[in-house]
This record gives sequence, structure tokens and C-alpha cells, in this order.
Amino acid sequence: MNDQIVEIVVGGRLNPDLLVALEGFTVTSDGPRRTKVIGPVPDQARLFGLLAMFDGLHISVISVNPIEDEDSHPHRVT
Repeated sequence: MNDQIVEIVVGGRLNPDLLVALEGFTVTSDGPRRTKVIGPVPDQARLFGLLAMFDGLHISVISVNPIEDEDSHPHRVT
């Protein structure tokens, strides 16, 4: 089974220490208000784990969006 690629949009910028936990994901900020985290999620448990991590760190999740075109999003932390 292939991983589903998802985009998680969160409020604010992420702490550089948190980026280590997001290895394998592309992380980009579009200013101080929003950050996009894009990467592979093999199952719902991993997705819920990511969302719980953001919740535990009091990071507001704005949206979770499936990405259809996997080739347009490299899987790395930037």
C-alpha cells in the first residue's frame, strides 16, 4: 500500500526543534501566520499521531488536505 501524501496547515511558525520530529516532511512557512507540513502518512494512526503532537504543543491545526500529485511535493524538511 502506498502512503497518502497530506498537507497539514498549522497556525504560526514551527520551532526548529520540532522540525526534527517531522523528518520526511516538507515544511514551509508563508509568513508568520501559517506553516504547511507536507508528507507521507501511511495510515490513520500516523495522521492522528501528528495531529495529537500538534495539539499537545498547542499548535492550531487549520486544515488537513490530501495531495493527489505525489511527484509535485518532495519529502524533505526545508
